[in-house]
Amino acid sequence: MAFAELVLWQLPKPLPGCTHRVKYRLAYVVRETCVLRYDNEAGKGDHRHYAGKECAYRFSDPDKLIADFQTDITRWNHENRHT
Repeated sequence: MAFAELVLWQLPKPLPGCTHRVKYRLAYVVRETCVLRYDNEAGKGDHRHYAGKECAYRFSDPDKLIADFQTDITRWNHENRHT
């Protein structure tokens, strides 16, 4: 079983470490394990968790964020289709 959870909301001012006012967490969970996550948090900024690694993410707008997330879901499913 797999599902995606997308939560985005507008803040009155940017979080420390971000240049925009969007707070978000997007997660893809497969068999009760989060295998992909995009999020931002105060002081840490925009970042992505994929394949056990965390890296910076360049946020431009919510539509691009969701498109990138969906692309990574497709990529993860393709890379893990035999597991």
